[in-house]
Amino acid sequence: MKRLGLIVNPVAGMGGRVGLKGSDGAETLRIARELGATETSPGRATEALKHLFKSDIEIITYPGDMGENEARAVGFAPRIIGKISAGETTSADTKAAAFEMAELGIDLLLFAGGDGTARDICEAVNGKIVALGIPTGVKIHSGVYAVSPAAAGDLAAKYLRGEVASVQQAEVMDIDEEAFRDNRLSAHLYGYLRVPREEAYVQGSKEATPFDEGENLKAIAADLAYEMDPETLYVLGPGSTVSSIAEHLGLAKTLLGVDVVKRRKIVASDANEEQLLKLVTGRKAKIIVTVIGGQGFVFGRGNQQISPRVIRAVGRENIIIAATPAKLSTLHGKPLLVDTGDAALDSELTGYVKVVTDYGRRVVYRIKAS
Repeated sequence: MKRLGLIVNPVAGMGGRVGLKGSDGAETLRIARELGATETSPGRATEALKHLFKSDIEIITYPGDMGENEARAVGFAPRIIGKISAGETTSADTKAAAFEMAELGIDLLLFAGGDGTARDICEAVNGKIVALGIPTGVKIHSGVYAVSPAAAGDLAAKYLRGEVASVQQAEVMDIDEEAFRDNRLSAHLYGYLRVPREEAYVQGSKEATPFDEGENLKAIAADLAYEMDPETLYVLGPGSTVSSIAEHLGLAKTLLGVDVVKRRKIVASDANEEQLLKLVTGRKAKIIVTVIGGQGFVFGRGNQQISPRVIRAVGRENIIIAATPAKLSTLHGKPLLVDTGDAALDSELTGYVKVVTDYGRRVVYRIKAS
């Protein structure tokens, strides 16, 4: 009987669709809830657990929405340890749970959250156990997460069955959320976790492009700006590649937010999901996004405001992907990825797409559901 530790950060990812770029801190959660945010982490954790076999696993977890509820929802009878205040879980609870599970000698720690959760677990276990993350956060720069909840469940099952024997050190990265909300990216390496080694299932750490791409970005911006239709709304995703388009137009875009442009003017700055829906529903609109270097994600990492509802309102045919050749080179031939939280939409988005790489240049790239 293999022993699987399970930790769920129930509030991870709540800030994404409402445009808060994270979920750390009580005040952020209060604002997120006021804006109508709902918990997505429990559902994604449950999706991962559906891929595990029940007969040969004992799940050890914390009470309520830190793992017990999710385990019971898919038919496990988990062993419950620790205590929490329902609805008020904190990073201290995550650290305590991880430490206690490591002391019990579990075979694998499966945890659901974002970079902050990974950082807490890294601090608590200090490399003592093998761990694997279910991606449920807004920002996921760390290389300790599976590419999707389903992949996390599949890889956990393979590791516990002995089908994946080797492990690797993976980076735990986190960013300063206050700086992030202030349009500044400040990322730090906090340590490493040992994760099952299976490249097809685990995402890489976010990578910077390997050389100066300033002129290339200007060329992409000039190309896309020239093609803009004055009667169409353009939803501009986060990142320097897309920000270069606004700069070409003489507009001050939020580097890490989602803005909307029409007739070369910003009509919405740092918009959340509901604001985007109101703007694009029933109107001509296009979405312009870039690729996360080293990971390949187009949707589902850091741009959750562009939700499945927004994507469907705009239409798959109206998505434009832009990336420099340098950024694509960090993928080492791996496909682009989508993880919107809507499996049907992810399937619809798969196939081959054109990626704008320079002025007048397009490459065809495969995109798949993670």
